[in-house]
Amino acid sequence: MEERQRILELRGLLHRYNHLYYVQNSPEISDFEFDALMRELSQLESRHPELFDANSPTQRVGSDLSTGFEQSKHQYLMLSLDNTYNEQEVREWFQRVSSLLNEDFEVCCELKYDGLSISLIYEDGKLVKAVTRGDGVQGDVVTDNVRTIKCIPLVLQSGSYPKSFEIRGEVLMPWASFDRLNAERELSEEPLFANPRNAASGTLKLLNPAVVAKRQLDSYLYYLLGENLPEDGHYENMMAAAKWGFKVSDHMKKCSTIEQVMDYISYWDTERRNLPVATDGIVLKVNSLRQQQILGLKAKSPRWAIAYKFQAERQLTRLESVSFQVGRTGAVTPVANLEPVQLSGTTVRRATLHNADIIESLDLHIGDMVYVEKGGEIIPKITEVDLDSRSMLIGDKVRFIDTCPECGAKLVRYPGEAAHYCPNTGACPPQIKGRIEHFVSRKAMNIDGLGPETIDLFYQAGLVKDIADIYSLTARDIARMERLGEKSAANIIKGIEKSKTVPFERVLFAIGIRFVGETVAKILARSLGSMEAVRKASLETLTGIDEIGEKIAGSIVSFFEQPANIELVDRLAETGLQMELQSDSQEQGNALEGKSIVISGVFKEHSRDEYKSLIERNGGKNVSGISGATSFVLAGSDMGPAKKEKAANLGIPLIDEYEFLKMIGLEPNNTPNTSNELLLPF
Repeated sequence: MEERQRILELRGLLHRYNHLYYVQNSPEISDFEFDALMRELSQLESRHPELFDANSPTQRVGSDLSTGFEQSKHQYLMLSLDNTYNEQEVREWFQRVSSLLNEDFEVCCELKYDGLSISLIYEDGKLVKAVTRGDGVQGDVVTDNVRTIKCIPLVLQSGSYPKSFEIRGEVLMPWASFDRLNAERELSEEPLFANPRNAASGTLKLLNPAVVAKRQLDSYLYYLLGENLPEDGHYENMMAAAKWGFKVSDHMKKCSTIEQVMDYISYWDTERRNLPVATDGIVLKVNSLRQQQILGLKAKSPRWAIAYKFQAERQLTRLESVSFQVGRTGAVTPVANLEPVQLSGTTVRRATLHNADIIESLDLHIGDMVYVEKGGEIIPKITEVDLDSRSMLIGDKVRFIDTCPECGAKLVRYPGEAAHYCPNTGACPPQIKGRIEHFVSRKAMNIDGLGPETIDLFYQAGLVKDIADIYSLTARDIARMERLGEKSAANIIKGIEKSKTVPFERVLFAIGIRFVGETVAKILARSLGSMEAVRKASLETLTGIDEIGEKIAGSIVSFFEQPANIELVDRLAETGLQMELQSDSQEQGNALEGKSIVISGVFKEHSRDEYKSLIERNGGKNVSGISGATSFVLAGSDMGPAKKEKAANLGIPLIDEYEFLKMIGLEPNNTPNTSNELLLPF
């Protein structure tokens, strides 16, 4: 039977997409496409009850269970909501509720945050357990990671909260944190997260809470459960929870008519783009808990709630060409060059095609009309070809290249990887320049004045052929270059000299070992202590270090098996770079003990990251926002006026970097208000 076969096919597809979405955090299709397939399966199953299967995707919630965490059963099932992209279906849901209740009711309208569902258990006003949704019946216990999310209270403020209760919400990665994380991953040529939801989910499943804390997750709470709740109204309970110290959205609204509900949806369809976190729709809940009980549950969702999801904005445009970019590790990335089109308020001319498999699956031809979306509304990507508009005059089929577009070397594809690589690491110009750009970047050696254009200038002139050549530059050589002069030369030389004091863990990150990002470099530095120890470490030694897997370990071993890399590291050591971990005991102090410090502005003596480290090493605490508890602001130039005003209103002192360095017993490299005259070390 044709429909029987389609049911089996859909179940297989949806199980696979569920796994990719919840376990692998790498969705292959959009939410809209997934929901359409789920709806088709549900309709087919309703016509064929004899084919009922308790393991059908329609009978369960997609699972995000991980083998790395303890599991815990939910006291109350964590069900998903029915989704719709159709305003008429919202109206039908409202009418259905009205008919079933046959009495007046209110609907609580809320933003649908796009993150990872979380359940928080409180006993006597203290957080005792945090559990992910999992399969709806049980989830992963991620309490230690959740404790790092600053907006989630560990101990409640005073209030008449129940002795025991559960509050549910969403763990999110704000756009600012998402942009910063992807920028760091791009610098390390690690795969980018497609959207903040994937980033938040991947972060919360990390086994190292310290890394979770660094990524600055956020959370909004939206549902209170338990005995002896304060009110019958869901909205009223959430307002009470806000008074207890929970972060509850200011944008919740009670509506009593469908017109009010539709006005809310219409407003947020546009206004959501101004929020600091990702949203993908609106959640509508019958407000009264008594009425919720009357309406009851279906197999996998409550009758008293529905989610209206916004359509992802997409536009149709023409594929003009495909180019291929080579990164510092040799990874070759295909880029679609498009006829310019407006999308989510910006002009899009280019979109990523990721790899050869994506190109093949899209069956792209030059001249095709293609649909472009922003993944997570930030990364442009081609999602579909408009086959109906394809004509006989269409151009050539897009195929992945066989040779490097920069140096002509034959590309390779390693087992288990989607990317193609140029193996000519020593002579491929983009790889060489990319490694130099990475080496001098802010989180690595932090050498001011050496941007991509200047590095290209030095490379073309033959002054710099690898990262060690930077330390052979002279002010005379630099000053003679086009667009540079004596002042620029002096600043660059000063930055190069200053980089010799950069800590070992950043040197290890800077040399560009594949898969060794900033965090991994710190772990290696603290575990092994020196470049020599890292160089001699066996695969077994490396994999014995917490957080270091076989892929990272294999990359480190492979790096130091190459004589050219050993020679390069030796040359760097000869220049005076820090090649071993300095004893913390020499740098520890308590001058800032008990002080909470905000850093704001631009500094001359040290980078912001270095100042953060100095604060921690001297007993202080870094905080992101100014409040009454802030001890002082370490203020550089270009400090934002809003922060200045807030500090003034709260009476928080502003301390410049020179006064700060004196506080912790350090001498500045420069004295304030020095002459503008620069001496060149010819």
